[in-house]
Amino acid sequence: MENNTDYNIGNIYKLDGRVPLAKAVPFGIQHILAMFVSNLAPITIIAAAAQPSLSQAQIAVLLQNAMFVAGIATLVQLYPIWRIGSKLPVVMGVSFTFVAVLSTISAGYGYPAVVGAVLVGGLVEGTLGLLVKNWSKVIPPIVSASVVTAIGYSLFTVGTRSFGGGYADDFGSWKNLCIGLVTLIVCLLWNILAKGYLKQLSVLAGLIVGYVLSIFLGKVDLSLIMSGGVVALPRILPFMPQFHAGAVISTCIIFLVSAAETIGDTSALVSGGLNRDIESREISGSLACDGYASSLSGLFGCPPVTSFSQNVGLVAMTKVVNRFTIMTGAVCMILAGLLPPIGNFFSSLPESVLGGCTIMMFGTILTSGIQMISRCGFTQRNITIASLSLAIGIGFTSASESGIWNIFPEMAKTVFAENVVAVVFVIAIVLNLLLPKDMDIKKIED
Repeated sequence: MENNTDYNIGNIYKLDGRVPLAKAVPFGIQHILAMFVSNLAPITIIAAAAQPSLSQAQIAVLLQNAMFVAGIATLVQLYPIWRIGSKLPVVMGVSFTFVAVLSTISAGYGYPAVVGAVLVGGLVEGTLGLLVKNWSKVIPPIVSASVVTAIGYSLFTVGTRSFGGGYADDFGSWKNLCIGLVTLIVCLLWNILAKGYLKQLSVLAGLIVGYVLSIFLGKVDLSLIMSGGVVALPRILPFMPQFHAGAVISTCIIFLVSAAETIGDTSALVSGGLNRDIESREISGSLACDGYASSLSGLFGCPPVTSFSQNVGLVAMTKVVNRFTIMTGAVCMILAGLLPPIGNFFSSLPESVLGGCTIMMFGTILTSGIQMISRCGFTQRNITIASLSLAIGIGFTSASESGIWNIFPEMAKTVFAENVVAVVFVIAIVLNLLLPKDMDIKKIED
């Protein structure tokens, strides 16, 4: 039997165990490249809505802080502090889930109100995570499986948007589509032709080839990499927090939605990477880290952090779950927050390169959700919960049917109208509470 204490490349497929540093780093960097741009994008959107507006120097500080905080939060997930952290290969980053509500707060109350709302909301979610035993019974495996499936579905448009070039003016241009297609083909060919553990570096191979092609096509400004100096320490409290009841309450509601996504992400990671069901202590630790790390993020002026679905898909696809390996990526993220040239290099990665890699990973999350539903069993009760929650969640949040929310309060529209995961989570929870536990037995008796 292999000794996990020995240095062994085979340990990349084990949660614990030591991997040679030189072979661990490429896998860690692969994870960071897969989420880096998405980690920074929410800040620029929220900051752009701020009244009074933020200066470019202030935004640069927030972007630097976001890299640093994401690395710290990932380390806590990997190597918990007390009961905070899941001890799972979860990669953390700034969440897109909060963009709509925090942009509204930023425009209405100013950016300091965003900081105050994040500080309070993070404490609420973190505390709920520590108390998960008191309420986790309302989230049985079929609810988690439905949420994971919804997460996979919701990311399809994200992958497509990245594939076409993101929110740039030339979305869908031949250059962007060419870069995305070449990146995807390289990922597929590497997956087919590479041998042994190298097969799991297909995403990194695609990212490298796509980046080089982007340089030749003029999609990368290399002069920006050395901008911002060589060393810059993160700044704590770049904005003094302000607290407004409306801002805090609305943000706390979104934190509950984020908690549902985290439960789905960690469930998918454990299912796809470790081939087992998630344990209550892992849910508790991941939520506690989600919340308290978000409060830490608020101290650095940044929006909340949460588990990144992109990286869950990467784990499901490669089966690389080793904590030490992922830790090397977290250290790279921290260095990117301390050394602007490293951060500028990562952030210069074009969206279409990411799209070529992630569009396949997001499909993996969806199939993980389907596998989880299968493991729950196709009883009449489970079929009802999964099918109805997904039908309502996907149907009611489709852009073409957004008018169905017109009679609802503005708060409900903000939370649910464009968030398929939140709707699926709520409907699945309600059905789980209302449907009789013995409905299949009654059907047989009838």
